[in-house]
Amino acid sequence: MTTYKSIVIGTGPSGLTAAIYLARANLNPLVIEGPEPGGQLTTTTEVENFPGFPEGIQGPELMDNMRKQAERFGAEFRTGWVTSVDTTKRPFTLQVEGMGELSADTLIISTGASAKYLGIPGEKDNVGRGVSTCATCDGFFFRNKKIIVVGGGDSAMEEANFLTRFASEVEIVNRRDELRASRIMQDRARQNPKIKWSLNRTPLEVVAGDNGVQGLKVRNNATGQEEVIATEGLFVTIGHTPNTKFLGGQVTTDDHGYIVVKPGTTETNVPGIFACGDVQDTKYRQAITAAGSGCMAALECERFLEEHAAVGV
Repeated sequence: MTTYKSIVIGTGPSGLTAAIYLARANLNPLVIEGPEPGGQLTTTTEVENFPGFPEGIQGPELMDNMRKQAERFGAEFRTGWVTSVDTTKRPFTLQVEGMGELSADTLIISTGASAKYLGIPGEKDNVGRGVSTCATCDGFFFRNKKIIVVGGGDSAMEEANFLTRFASEVEIVNRRDELRASRIMQDRARQNPKIKWSLNRTPLEVVAGDNGVQGLKVRNNATGQEEVIATEGLFVTIGHTPNTKFLGGQVTTDDHGYIVVKPGTTETNVPGIFACGDVQDTKYRQAITAAGSGCMAALECERFLEEHAAVGV
C-alpha cells in the first residue's frame, strides 16, 4: 500500500490552498474530494470579496482555478468518501469508499461545515437566486431590498443586524415565540428600526419566479393560517454542521463537532493531523480566512515532516 507524505481531505478554499503549498514544496499530496468538490463556494454565484478579482468571479470558477493551480504543481486528485480514519499510529490509515485503504504520514482535514437548511420546497432550487446562508458573502447584493432572515439564535440576530446595512427592511421569521439568542443580541436586534418580527411562524415554502425569490410562505402557529411574506431575499441562519463524523471522536472536537486546534495554529490534539477552514472555524467562515488557514496547515505540515522521519512517497 502506497503511503503518501500528506493527504488532504476536502477541496474547499482551505484544502485547495493547502494542496497548492504542499505541491510547491514537492510533497506530492493526495487530495480527496467528496461528493461536493469545491465546497460551499460551488453553490455561490458571484464572489466579490475575494482579493485579486476587482470585477468579481463566479464561485465555481474560483474553485476550478484553485484546483488547476494545485494540479499544475503536482497535487493528485481522487474522488471518494472517507468513511473512517485510524489516528492511533503513524502512518495514519484511511478507509475511503471507492478507493479502499490509504496511508499517510500527515493529514490535513478541510472537510468544512455544511449549512443547515429548512428542508422546504423551493429552498435548494433557489440557492444563488435569492436564498443564501451567508450574510457577509451575499448581503451586498440586496441593497435597498426587503429580505427575510430565518432563525432565532445569536447568528440570526447578528446577520439580521449586518444585513440592515444594505437592505431597506429585514424581517426575522422564527418558529417559536421566544428566541434562543442571548439577551444582548436580542436587544440589539429589537433596537434596530429596520428589523421587523414574524415570530411563532413556521416556514412552509420558498415562493419564486423567473427572477428568483418573491416570498416565503409561512404558517401562523397560533391561528393555523397561512400567508406569504413578500421578500426578494431569504437568509437561512439556523446553524452549520461540521463534517467530522468520519473521525469517530479520535480527534478532539468541541460540543458542536468543530475540530479544536491549538490557538494560533492548525494543529489538532493528534501530532501530524492538522485542520483548516470551516471544519475548525466557528467565527469567520469566509473563503479568504479558509484559504489563509489552508496555507498555515500546509506550512505546519511541511515543518512536521521535516522534524519527524517520513516514510511516505
